[in-house]
Amino acid sequence: MARKRHSDEDVLKLLREIELKLTSGSDVASACRSVGISDATYYNWRKRFGGMARSHLSEMRSLEKENVRLKKNEPFVRHWSEDNGRMPSLSWKS
Repeated sequence: MARKRHSDEDVLKLLREIELKLTSGSDVASACRSVGISDATYYNWRKRFGGMARSHLSEMRSLEKENVRLKKNEPFVRHWSEDNGRMPSLSWKS
């Protein structure tokens, strides 16, 4: 069976749909089956996106982008920390 990728918005929508089915008395296995995912996928998604709203999702994305940017600058930061723990002075001359 081909693997299907869901966008983060789709994941939130499916999690909400499953939660509604669970509150109506359905069990986890049948609720997940009705949306087309496995129990393990549901639990992984719930661990990652549980209790998250769309606004939190955009904030999480921006933080992930910032982490990628900071990891690219890691050699600079490592070099900076070796220089007696102080940042070299930067002079902006025009």
